[in-house]
Amino acid sequence: MEKSKVVIVTGGSRGIGACFVERLARDGYQVILNYYHSEKEAKEIQEKLKAENKNIDIVKTDVSKKEEAKALVEFAIQKYQKIDVLINNAGIDKISLFTDVTEEDWNTILATNLSSAFFMSQEASRYMISQKEGSIINISSIWGITGASCEVAYSVSKAGMNGLTKALAKELGPSNIRVNAIAPGIIQTSMNDGLTKEEIGAILDEIPLHRIGKTEDLYPCLKWLIEDNYTTGQIISVNGGWNI
Repeated sequence: MEKSKVVIVTGGSRGIGACFVERLARDGYQVILNYYHSEKEAKEIQEKLKAENKNIDIVKTDVSKKEEAKALVEFAIQKYQKIDVLINNAGIDKISLFTDVTEEDWNTILATNLSSAFFMSQEASRYMISQKEGSIINISSIWGITGASCEVAYSVSKAGMNGLTKALAKELGPSNIRVNAIAPGIIQTSMNDGLTKEEIGAILDEIPLHRIGKTEDLYPCLKWLIEDNYTTGQIISVNGGWNI
């Protein structure tokens, strides 16, 4: 494994993103943690890894805005002269009836979850094309495949991410850039804190492995997609067998 690969993780201060940042840093990658709201958490991760002699960069940008996405990519290029891996993980959700989704809800969820992946991929790919190498990994969701009641905007954003993954894989493949997505099932993060015990129980009854996923359960798939050199255009479900 190349120990010096430069990896950008958007939304890397909490949940799945934080797990990825810590594990990648410990495995020898040069990680750039992007955050927007969670500065305290980002700094805590940086200090935690520093105590382990692992140095990461933390960069505050709103990657749902094209110019700020460009600034994040340019930070990586100016400091490291390359980008090997882009992990589009930034995302938010809001559970509500479809009829209660406001225009602001819709625009914010689509911008944070989908536009950010579009802008970051667009900016990073400019450099990956010149490098003739790169990997883009989008963190999607089971709801982008099956859809979810009371999570329409979120489901649409993740379905769009899946479409982006497949289209970009075709367009960027000739430049030796691989584009894939990981579609987790239910994972133990703050995004699912609003679920009741009854709701969790109902979900567990539908999962063959009969347990909620942990953020660490996703990392082996992520690492494989970084190290692999012949997989592209795939939406890989890591969900304990839910909805097979």
